Amino acid sequence: MASLLLDDGTIESDLDEIARELAPLGIQLKHYDPGTSILFPNLLDQDVLTEAEKRCCVELHNSVFEFLQQENGALWCDLLNVHPGSFNLHHLIATYSRYHTHSAPEPLYVLAGEMIYGFVRPDGSQVQLLVQAQDYLYIPPGVEHWCSPTASLSFKGIRYFAIAEGWVPNYTGTQVSDSSQKPR
Repeated sequence: MASLLLDDGTIESDLDEIARELAPLGIQLKHYDPGTSILFPNLLDQDVLTEAEKRCCVELHNSVFEFLQQENGALWCDLLNVHPGSFNLHHLIATYSRYHTHSAPEPLYVLAGEMIYGFVRPDGSQVQLLVQAQDYLYIPPGVEHWCSPTASLSFKGIRYFAIAEGWVPNYTGTQVSDSSQKPR
């Protein structure tokens, strides 16, 4: 389950409270436990997946979560698989760990592992959200944020795309707050 680190150091783990804190940004956070992980537990535990195994995870997920793809107007989705041996790990971290926005929504369902997101709230304060397996995160277009894998460097998530350029970062120049510490 997700947890939210507020700028005063408070950690919130109640999903309703987290949703309330993120609502002014239009961010949605939900937790869905459909039991699909029992269909492919070995794939969620292994670092490296073949293209066929990635497609299998996406197809099984979509068979249960077709409504997410429709709700987001997504034309396609893929599996983001981050692990210590990822060939593009440093590039991925460098690209997304700075504050940026996107021109399209950024919907993501976490299959396994965890990821940290940072957000700038309307009052300028910053919060950090730890998402974990079975969390669904929807970030609207234009919301200033960053993301990074946790120290475990283990993450598998389904990303939804409405347009090809939708996930290209537009950097804002906002500095990540030094006063907040990343959860975990």
